[in-house]
Amino acid sequence: MSRRTKTSREPGADDLQALYAKVKQMIVGRIGDGDWRPGDRLPSENELVRELGVSRMTVNRALRELSIEGVIVRAKGVGSFVAEAKPYAELLEVRNIADEIAQRGHRYRALVVQAATELATHKVAQALGIGSGAPVFHSVIVHHENDLPVQLEDRFVNPAAARDYLEHDFTLTTPNAVLSIAAPLTKAEHIVEAVLPTPWECRLLAISDVEPCLLIQRRTWSNEVSVSTARLLYPGARYRLRGQHTTGGDGAAT
Repeated sequence: MSRRTKTSREPGADDLQALYAKVKQMIVGRIGDGDWRPGDRLPSENELVRELGVSRMTVNRALRELSIEGVIVRAKGVGSFVAEAKPYAELLEVRNIADEIAQRGHRYRALVVQAATELATHKVAQALGIGSGAPVFHSVIVHHENDLPVQLEDRFVNPAAARDYLEHDFTLTTPNAVLSIAAPLTKAEHIVEAVLPTPWECRLLAISDVEPCLLIQRRTWSNEVSVSTARLLYPGARYRLRGQHTTGGDGAAT
């Protein structure tokens, strides 16, 4: 019986582990050296495969683990980015997200998914204090920071509070800016939840269906007139919510 001589061997689990770990170390090292700075887009998986001479599976695993560890942020169909310190979304303040992003020295961009007049469902009518089936303005906008989707804003507006709402170009201004002029805020209500995104929300935010999200459901009023009800969805890996208040000597909020 002839004896088979083994001249080479296929890579096993240990080899694959060593390879993806080396890819991780290379990426972390280049980030540490300043080759890739916070907010920079990394080369694509295909580019890394060609540059490093490893399999796509190896590169994918390395990027996936770096994403879990918070070193990078991945967005489906967009790419991978060096992670920055998570920005805060102010919970107790109703602020213009475009201004927040600009204050961080980053680029802001809006994708308008929808801006139209609809008939209010019972739930929307109840939130706005109007009759069911009454006309309402409905806008859906994805807000981007450095080309990365960071907030999905789904808003219904009471036409009695802002009659020219839909006449504005929401790629040039934000609903917050428009409503701040048309119906200055006097009261706001916030409900915060941790949720999983729907398939539709996953596509718009370029995230997977298992990524937890932060949801703020916000209602606003101006001089006792209900202005809007909005659903603000943030990918959990890209944002944190912060709320703070001060008290006077008697313990009352100021």
